[in-house]
Amino acid sequence: MAVENTKIREATFPIKGMTCAACAARIEKNVSTLPGVKECNVNLASERARVVVEGDTNWEDVVQRIEKTGYSVPTTELDLSIEGMTCAACSARIEKVVGRVKGVESVQVNLASEKGKVVYLPGIATDQDVIRAIEKAGYSARVATDELEKHERQRKAKAYQRELYTFGLSVPLTIPLIIQMFVMLAGAQAFIPNWGSLILATPVQFFVGWRFYRGAYHSLRGGAANMDVLVALGTSVAYVYSVILTVLGRADTYFDSSATVITLIYMGKLLESRAKNRSSSAIEELAKLGAKVAHVVRHGAEMDVPVEELRVGDTVRVRPGEKVPTDGVITQGQTLLNESFLTGESVPVSKEVESSVVGASVNQTNSFTMRVTKIGADTTLAQVIRLVDQAQGSKAPVQRLADKISGIFVPIVLGVALLTFVAWGIFGGWTHGLVAAVAVLVIACPCSLGLATPTAIMVGTGLGAEHGILIKGGEHLELAHKVNTVVFDKTGTITAGRPTVTDVWAADGVSQEELLRHAASLESQSEHPLGAAVVAYAEEQKLDWTEASSVRATPGSGIEGTIDGNVIRVGNRRWLSEQGVTGMSEDLLAKYESEAKTVITVAENERLLGMIAVADSIKNDARNAINQLKYMGIEVWMITGDNERTARAVAEQVNIDHVIAAVMPRDKSEKVLELKQQGKVVAMVGDGINDAPALAAADIGVAMGTGTDVAIEAADIALMHANMLGVVNAIQLSKATMRKIRQNLFWAFFYNVIGIPLAAAGILNPIIAGAAMALSSVSVVSNSLLLKRLKFEK
Repeated sequence: MAVENTKIREATFPIKGMTCAACAARIEKNVSTLPGVKECNVNLASERARVVVEGDTNWEDVVQRIEKTGYSVPTTELDLSIEGMTCAACSARIEKVVGRVKGVESVQVNLASEKGKVVYLPGIATDQDVIRAIEKAGYSARVATDELEKHERQRKAKAYQRELYTFGLSVPLTIPLIIQMFVMLAGAQAFIPNWGSLILATPVQFFVGWRFYRGAYHSLRGGAANMDVLVALGTSVAYVYSVILTVLGRADTYFDSSATVITLIYMGKLLESRAKNRSSSAIEELAKLGAKVAHVVRHGAEMDVPVEELRVGDTVRVRPGEKVPTDGVITQGQTLLNESFLTGESVPVSKEVESSVVGASVNQTNSFTMRVTKIGADTTLAQVIRLVDQAQGSKAPVQRLADKISGIFVPIVLGVALLTFVAWGIFGGWTHGLVAAVAVLVIACPCSLGLATPTAIMVGTGLGAEHGILIKGGEHLELAHKVNTVVFDKTGTITAGRPTVTDVWAADGVSQEELLRHAASLESQSEHPLGAAVVAYAEEQKLDWTEASSVRATPGSGIEGTIDGNVIRVGNRRWLSEQGVTGMSEDLLAKYESEAKTVITVAENERLLGMIAVADSIKNDARNAINQLKYMGIEVWMITGDNERTARAVAEQVNIDHVIAAVMPRDKSEKVLELKQQGKVVAMVGDGINDAPALAAADIGVAMGTGTDVAIEAADIALMHANMLGVVNAIQLSKATMRKIRQNLFWAFFYNVIGIPLAAAGILNPIIAGAAMALSSVSVVSNSLLLKRLKFEK
């Protein structure tokens, strides 16, 4: 918490990376040498630094000095719920104001979701500093929480109902004025006297239109202008001018224009609000999926408790037709679960003892008991909701141009309106100039610019979540449409990841049983899927083995240990050759590898014991997915630790032309970087854990998940299922979303570029201008909603 004084200032920073007292001393020494730093005390235990400065010393300089010393000052992310925004000028204003707060590193405000994300340096800034800045700008903000989200949904629903009632009042008051306007356009006389029009228009102007006056006041108080300023100013000018004409006894008033414009724009805001709610419905639908009650077995008795009261380790019974209450592991029974909410796949998944189950999936057949492993915010459903929420609140880089224009849009429109009024007043009459100026104020709409990108992203990320595609943010959704190269890891991505032993060859003087016992002895202490296949095969043969000692794994090569004083090595032939093992049959190796089998060699000291061939089945949709990618013009590569011959055999089965074989796990990221250096936009597809460095190195990292481990940290896009067609669908979703964003931005720009000059030229009546403004935002949001018609590959 920073304490400010005219001469002396103090701040306390968190510091990451210290390991001993020498680290603390080093930071104190380096920071103390900065000009203006009077005192620096670093506490190793609390990992915080208290710094006192005087004069004009910047806190940013202190942070930079700490980082140059080799440590980091971690930032804090603040998620906010913001009220009072009405157009893109509002969100642009908030970003500008908060960006000026000392210590704030980045700020993103999403008009469509009414949320903001602020990253700041603790010690320099606080949550309250950010919130105060937003309030000073004329808006209100609160720290976003799950409870607040629920409250906000309820508040918005009630506010929407109130606005419907208000609109219901506005319509009967406005309709007589509209009818009279058409009667007068037809050449007939007005049937409502001016005082009657005044009585009808006044409640519309000041009661129905109060939201625009309130918004304009808050905006101007914050030192900026937004859409409310344009509407309030334009309709007020028409209304006040009409009142003056009524007092003077003139007949040509504009009460119909002011009342109709307010009613039409109010209607547009209602339609926009409804469409925005539909675009963000994905989170609400996900939130409704969870079970409400769980049947907990405690002290031998079964009792019903709310899901919120479950604890890790509880035993829960799930009956047929019920939802699984939370994440866990089956302890008794077997069944079929519908996990379509998570994976997008409607085919039930078979589950048995020790199988993981996911909360909110539906039990379709038999009753079972499970042990609770995750609760609350740690569950898969909560992770999915959190990820979708973050993605919907993010901004795509394509939005930057619209944001810049929105920031200066209203002042420019006010200038154009004033110029229109003066020009028409001088050359065509002040009354006509007033009408044209009002039309300019009313037709100008920064809303459509502000809604063009976020509504499409909200619909796109929500649609992806419904089909098991979790996209981390708008920037990833945008970049994915540029991907022209996809690199697939082989094991667990192209193949099913469940290898089985197909052939066993023992050297002269060695029995197959001895070979398998030695291999299983070591592999039983390994987590590698190939090792698991060997152990499973040995168990099928009902073999027993002694436990090896001093077991040590060499990633990408093999595993070694000691049995009865002899060194046993199990691994690939290259590694065993380096250890001096000879006698491997090249013909047999070639045969196995040409059949897309991976060969595991086993040796005792330098003596070859034999070879075990293991095969992993190709996924059913692998060839189809790769053909789809190639049809889209995308280059497909496969990367694997297998030797060239085995890798080529697998690639040929799935129609992959480009293969990178015999790659150590740690080197995969380097291969991805090499492809990027050739100018390719690369998506890396892997399991999200072992391939984490390669996923991070790619332009887009795609993690193939199984539903219980989505590898959110490793990937930009996480697939909640193991289907390769999910990669095709993710790229197609990105392309479709970007098409919608471009269409929205085009129409938003086109509308303003055409509409404002027409209004300034006196061609558009203010009523037509108001209707056009209302429809512009509605059309942009409705166009985004059309994304929901996108068909996914199955």
